[in-house]
Amino acid sequence: MNASNAFGDYFALFGLPRRFAVDPTVLESAYLDVQAKIHPDRFSHMPENERRVAMQWASHANEGYRVLRRAVPRARYLLHLAGIDPQIESNTAMPADFLMRQMLLREAVEEAQDDADVEALDGLLRELRRDARAMEQQLAGDFDEHGDLIAATARVRQLMFLERLQEDIGSALETLEN
Repeated sequence: MNASNAFGDYFALFGLPRRFAVDPTVLESAYLDVQAKIHPDRFSHMPENERRVAMQWASHANEGYRVLRRAVPRARYLLHLAGIDPQIESNTAMPADFLMRQMLLREAVEEAQDDADVEALDGLLRELRRDARAMEQQLAGDFDEHGDLIAATARVRQLMFLERLQEDIGSALETLEN
């Protein structure tokens, strides 16, 4: 993610305010508008250098859409734009209650998986999705209302835990259903 490249930041590319809260419909519409203007096929009759630039713009738009459409990459990108490294790989400090809940959830997932209990896994997945949505709303407050990038940084790391556990449950469900 290079926010300071020749193409500008992703929010500007799509004409969106630099905020965490992004309307997915507006983002998709802006993405499609940008793609319609810069799609490499529109430049197929142009000289090689212009085709290459169009390809680079299309790639930048694709990456921007990929980053902005999901909460964690969008939050990490906003932190990056603010010059903050969330130290995802090195800073594993979390509130004790959050970590305890994660351990209990992981145990519940393992038990449901061992019991081949699809219904229990589905329930855990729904619960985690609710938790993730609530955390995304808190992130919107951290970024957009309070400008609290320290809280946002900690919350991004927590949201990544929730996403990872959701992925694990999804894999377990896939395994059980096959």
